[in-house]
Amino acid sequence: MELQAPAHRRDARHHQRPGQVNTGAPGYSPLESEQRVTFVVETALAGMPKLDYTRSISRYGLSQVTVVFKDGTDPYFARQQVAERIQQVKSQLPAGMEPEMGPIATGMGEIFMYTIDAAADARKPDGTPYTATDLRTLQDWVVRPQLRTTPGVTEVNTIGGYARQIHITPDPARLVALGFTLHDVVQAVAANNQNTGAGYIERNGQQFLMRAPGQIADVDAIGDIVLDRRGGVPIRVRDVAVIGEGPELRTGAATQDGREVVLGTVFMLIGANSREVAQASAARPYRSRQEPAARGDRQPRLRPHRAGRPHHQDGG
Repeated sequence: MELQAPAHRRDARHHQRPGQVNTGAPGYSPLESEQRVTFVVETALAGMPKLDYTRSISRYGLSQVTVVFKDGTDPYFARQQVAERIQQVKSQLPAGMEPEMGPIATGMGEIFMYTIDAAADARKPDGTPYTATDLRTLQDWVVRPQLRTTPGVTEVNTIGGYARQIHITPDPARLVALGFTLHDVVQAVAANNQNTGAGYIERNGQQFLMRAPGQIADVDAIGDIVLDRRGGVPIRVRDVAVIGEGPELRTGAATQDGREVVLGTVFMLIGANSREVAQASAARPYRSRQEPAARGDRQPRLRPHRAGRPHHQDGG
C-alpha cells in the first residue's frame, strides 16, 4: 500500500458551506432527477434562517443540492436547519430515495490524498495476487475506518477498485420454465435474510432467550433458499440462478504511474488545523498496521512516497 504525500491547505472559514444534500436516484434521467428530486429538495430548503443561496446539479441517478449560508453562521446550527427540512421533504420524494447530508467540510477541506497499491510480488495467503477488489476491500474495512477516528477528520472518500458484491444472476429461460419472476427471487432472498426474536422462557429461575437466526452467512446459503415446492420437491435459488462474487458496476477509476490504484481523499472538519490533521492522517495507519506474517507472505504495506498526483475520473 502506498500513500500519496499530503498537500497542506488552510481552511476557508469565510465560505459557509455546511454541507451538501445528496440523493441517489437509480434509473432516473437528469431531467427526471431535476423534476422529481432536486426541485423538491431545493424548494424545501428555501427560506431557512441565515440562508445565502442554494445551487444544484442533476445527473443520471444523482441529485445534489449545495447549501450556502451567510458569513458568520454557526455551521452546526446551519446543518440542524438543513436536517429538519430534509425530514419534512422525505414523504414528497419517490419511494426508496433517502436524502443524505455531506460531511462537515468546506470547499478547501481536501487536505490529504493517498493511494493503495500492492507490490508486483505481493501475494494473499492462498498464493494468488491481490486484485482491485482486494485493495478496495482493504480500503473500506481497514484503512478508512482507522482514518475516520483521526481527530479533525470528517470524511474519507474512495475512488477506484471494485466494491465486493454478491451477484445473483437469474436464468430467464429457467424462470419462465418454472413459472417464476425476478420479483419472486428478490422477495425470497429478502425474506430469508433476517433474524426473528421469540421472547424468552423461564426455567428454574433462569431466563432463556428464544430466537430464530436466519441471516445469510455465505454464498452457498443464498443458493439454498427455497422459492417454492412442487410435488413436495423444493425449488431453490440455485436452480434458477447463478450465485457468486463479482465486481460492482462503476463509471470511473483512479490510476497512478499507468496502473489502476485505489485513491482515498481525507476531508478536514470545519475549523481544524490542516497541517495537524494531514500529519495525523498520514501517521494513523502506521500505528495500527501489523507486519507480514512470519511465514513470509508478501502483503500490501503502508509506505510513504512522493510520486506524481494520482489521476482520477468521476465515479468509482
